[in-house]
Amino acid sequence: MNRFLGGQGGGRGGVPGRSQGVEVGKTRTRWPVRTYPRVVPGASGRVLVVDDNKVIRQLIRVNLELEGLEVVTAADGAECLDVIHQVRPDVVTLDVVMPRLDGLRTAARLRSDPRTRDLPLAIVSACTQYEVDSGLEVGVDAFLAKPFEPAELIALVRQLIERGRRREPRDPRDPGDGLSLGGALGASASEGERAGRGGRSGG
Repeated sequence: MNRFLGGQGGGRGGVPGRSQGVEVGKTRTRWPVRTYPRVVPGASGRVLVVDDNKVIRQLIRVNLELEGLEVVTAADGAECLDVIHQVRPDVVTLDVVMPRLDGLRTAARLRSDPRTRDLPLAIVSACTQYEVDSGLEVGVDAFLAKPFEPAELIALVRQLIERGRRREPRDPRDPGDGLSLGGALGASASEGERAGRGGRSGG
């Protein structure tokens, strides 16, 4: 699998419409979600972060906003599917183990929808061998193992945004190419875990 490291800093990015109820803890969105404009004024891209752990959602949000990205969050795959067409993100990050609809099934649903078939998808999870293999089968583009360094997250998201803006339409028969950070994910989960130790952000 291909790997890349590094990333460049940027300015602070705001989160328009935070009052619209997309960010949730244990509760779900209970009112209509605003439709976001395709162009993000003052931001270099929009990311939909999907994770059932509120602390991890906030951690990812803060780090991406500090790099000038706009971030919208969802608490599980079902909520992701509810808001995806209003949010219109440039990249979606998915945890795997979530209530209602897990990250792998969410990725498969997104790939089966012509409107989101070419949307860059990244799994941000423990990234066990099963998760990586299953993710590749459903067309996930990249993997980031928890715990991770913020710089790895930023580099991954920026790379996917750039790839998404220049990529050809996806052939639904082709799996993702498995861009990875946070350990040699294709080798073994234990190697990824060893590479992820040392002050990283996990959950």
